Amino acid sequence: MIINAQTVDLAFRGFQTVYGDAYLEAPTHKDKIAMTVSSTSADETYGWLGMFPQLREWIGPRHVHNLKASGFTIKNRKFESTVSVERDHISDDKLGIYKPAFSEMGSLAANHPEELVFGLLASGFEATCHDGHPFFADDHPQTNSKGEDITVSNFEDGGGPAWYLLDTARTVKPLIWQEREPYEFQSLTDHDDAHVFFNDQFVYGVRARVNAGFGLWQLGFGSKATLNAANHAAARAAMMDYRSDGGRILGIRPTTLVVPPELEDAALHLLNTETSDGGGSNPWKGTAELIVTPFVKAA
Repeated sequence: MIINAQTVDLAFRGFQTVYGDAYLEAPTHKDKIAMTVSSTSADETYGWLGMFPQLREWIGPRHVHNLKASGFTIKNRKFESTVSVERDHISDDKLGIYKPAFSEMGSLAANHPEELVFGLLASGFEATCHDGHPFFADDHPQTNSKGEDITVSNFEDGGGPAWYLLDTARTVKPLIWQEREPYEFQSLTDHDDAHVFFNDQFVYGVRARVNAGFGLWQLGFGSKATLNAANHAAARAAMMDYRSDGGRILGIRPTTLVVPPELEDAALHLLNTETSDGGGSNPWKGTAELIVTPFVKAA
């Protein structure tokens, strides 16, 4: 094959197609638990987190709720993955040997948000959210209907692998996926470029500026206790009793259970079987969608 601008461009388009197909076909769950927010700068501050302006009977003037800055900022991070292709391989028409590599690059790019989002969920027992406490904590500060300061828990301690019960039915999700510049397939194929000239290689890569952050802690419950019917029921009951400042019920509805691979059997038993241990119907069958992912395993 004669190497010129046209043949190099055709090679790029072929690699881009293989990458793109794999990117689109990769199974992902990120959008189920994280809402996507477009970013326009190096970071974004989320002033509305923690604000729940409930409807009230209109008596007198409106009560205006200020969506003031909570101080919770998500900074964008830059990521890349880069490979080189020998010029001789393009000249010898051996592009087929690179297709699996570019396919894998596409799959890995599609799964990178999964790693960040679900990894953030796993870090929620230590990493703080908008109220200055860990996302999963037993002391989130609130006020009750009498205006008294109280604390609320969305966490149960224990010695087992962590599992997570989430309300993902709302527009607002438990986590935030922030995109400044989405994943882009790029190339360095100009014959006059120093790398191409000195190394006789063309370079292809992916870059992105993105990050994940915590949303509303009231939409999640993290537990390290045994995943069984009793603990699952207790987590559901706790979530459905969550209130806004002032004591108004939020109407939380747990819809999604996230577990690591070692809890898959227990989760399937809890959510899919017709009968409970010891006999009788299983009241928790079908009460939540199950997501099994290795990205929630602690590092």
